[in-house]
Amino acid sequence: MTRPERAGQIVPLRRVEERRAASSDLSDEALLAACGVGDTAALGALFDRHHEAIYRLISRLLRTDASEIDDLVQQTFLAAWRAAKKFSSRGAVRSYLFGIAANTVRHHIRSSVRRRAALADIPPPPAAHPPDAATARAQELHRLAIALEQLPDDLRIVYVMCELEEVPGVEAARALGLRAGTLGRRLHEARRALREAIEGGTR
Repeated sequence: MTRPERAGQIVPLRRVEERRAASSDLSDEALLAACGVGDTAALGALFDRHHEAIYRLISRLLRTDASEIDDLVQQTFLAAWRAAKKFSSRGAVRSYLFGIAANTVRHHIRSSVRRRAALADIPPPPAAHPPDAATARAQELHRLAIALEQLPDDLRIVYVMCELEEVPGVEAARALGLRAGTLGRRLHEARRALREAIEGGTR
């Protein structure tokens, strides 16, 4: 991960790596608190610990190429570094990072004309008459992938966080800046839309 640079501060690489290794034993909360006072080694340790989960979340929210997802992961952690002092300690740091990642994706989508470009990358389900169990499952997953991509952003984000990443509803609502009731309503709407998309394809 590219480390943020601060004016007037040059830290030798070896020293940063030593501090990063030492930081790896700290809790997520301690690492985020250290980020709040400008500790880049703590940011590196936090990145090492959570970047795979953030990558997975973003790839589910935005179907695009790996390099673009990598850029958004970087942006997420830099945003977390800048906003670390705002963390309230009322939820998991992982959920807090998910909220920042979701906002990063929202901003990216709003400024991008390639919002639906990756739909073509979903492989067509294999043809079989009548379909066997494996083929039927592949067709169902294909319909689900398309339906998830076509959900409105606000519904897709809560579905991915709560259903796929298994973030507790209270933490997801807090991370996304939503009321619990609003999150519950959006999650219900997302489930219904996906269920109708899958069931509709079987008729």
